[in-house]
Amino acid sequence: MIVMKFGGTSVGSAERMQEVINLVQSAQQKGRQPVVVLSAMSGITNWLIEGAELALDRKLEEAVKVLDKIRDKHVDAINKLFSNGPRRAELMDTLNEKLDELLILYKGVAYLGELSKRSLDAISGFGELLSSAMVAAFAEEKGMNCKWLDARQMVITNENFGKAEPLWDKLIPLCKNKISPLLEKGAAVFTQGFIGSTDSGINTTLGRGGSDYSASIIGVALDADEIQIWTDVDGMMSADPRVVKEAKVLPEVSFQEASELAYFGAKVLHPMTIHPAVEKNIPVKILNTLNPTASGTIIKGTVTSGDDMIRAVAAKKNISAIYLSSPNMLMSHGYLAKVFEIFDRHKVAVDLISTSEVSIALTIDTTDKLDQLHQELAQCADVQVMREVSIVSVVGRQFRYQSGIAGKVFKALSDIPVLMISGGASDINLSFVVSADQSDRAVRQLHAEFFNASSTKSNNSLSA
Repeated sequence: MIVMKFGGTSVGSAERMQEVINLVQSAQQKGRQPVVVLSAMSGITNWLIEGAELALDRKLEEAVKVLDKIRDKHVDAINKLFSNGPRRAELMDTLNEKLDELLILYKGVAYLGELSKRSLDAISGFGELLSSAMVAAFAEEKGMNCKWLDARQMVITNENFGKAEPLWDKLIPLCKNKISPLLEKGAAVFTQGFIGSTDSGINTTLGRGGSDYSASIIGVALDADEIQIWTDVDGMMSADPRVVKEAKVLPEVSFQEASELAYFGAKVLHPMTIHPAVEKNIPVKILNTLNPTASGTIIKGTVTSGDDMIRAVAAKKNISAIYLSSPNMLMSHGYLAKVFEIFDRHKVAVDLISTSEVSIALTIDTTDKLDQLHQELAQCADVQVMREVSIVSVVGRQFRYQSGIAGKVFKALSDIPVLMISGGASDINLSFVVSADQSDRAVRQLHAEFFNASSTKSNNSLSA
């Protein structure tokens, strides 16, 4: 069996939903049993959150207008997919019921003047429920043998609202018990990405972009042959094509390379997607709903060794850099443990780190706890914070055994100030920090250095 995940642009309109059904039917005709994981229609999750924030500011009338936009987008799709009939009427009832629930939640936020992560999870997951209901109903309209399932009854998570983690011992038997019998009867199963619930039934989400993660979780639970991520680009690329027009598709990528690229800015894949698949060695394929004949990118444990030493350049934006310095670090032990205990207590992950005898530089992508961190870190060091910086990463192969890579990187960046460097921890990644306004230029200049015709020849000579 395979898992087919379709992102927001892939279900962003009635026309795109019809193409999703065509692709699922094609998979069935090839003898593959599909579990289809669906995102919300493009833009809907942002609107849901916008409405919640307006309610928090007690702008309830404006929040209702956001609900009207959500209604209009779904009604437009329903009208185009269905003629008058019982399925259309049922979907309209479902839509009105969900919007009534949302209005109640918005009113609660407005009256309490509080929007907790738990409340936001309850609100932001409605889009997936609506899109999956429409696509599954349209599949039935087309005569498909299919079944809609509520992911919240299968994907059981902890209570880390806003970025919940799966409870594998609970969700694996649930996924198998609910999905496997349907697949054995030849049905395609439609469910939602992004959402789950605690063991006690409280709604959770896996974090923004978490539908990829959902697909991987379900794929691992069911021992899938392949996990397909259908999106709006032809695969993982050598750079963000919105930044570098000459970016090229990577036909195959190792799990390790894909993890680095996803974490450090490759938007095509959620960073957490790879981890469950790696453990089960399940291939992950990136495909384009808008161009389904494209071969895409396959991510797997073992890849063909090629001449391309540099695989891609990625940028992670909206980062903060923290610089710590203290003479107490000199010749002392336990100092780093003391510093990182502060980050651990606040549950803040560190992206990059660089150290000297009396200084530490690191980056984080969390801003809501930055002031608290600053106050506590100031008790053990002099602290400087730079907001709005970017991590730029050059990802490749066997960096420790090649010469000249760093020289070529910093030659390409000779006119861009580098605020921090982190290298050597990974054999496939050299990362550094630049100001946010220099990020795109850094990516373009590095891509030109390593991927134009003359540089390709140089790359091959470096790897010889």
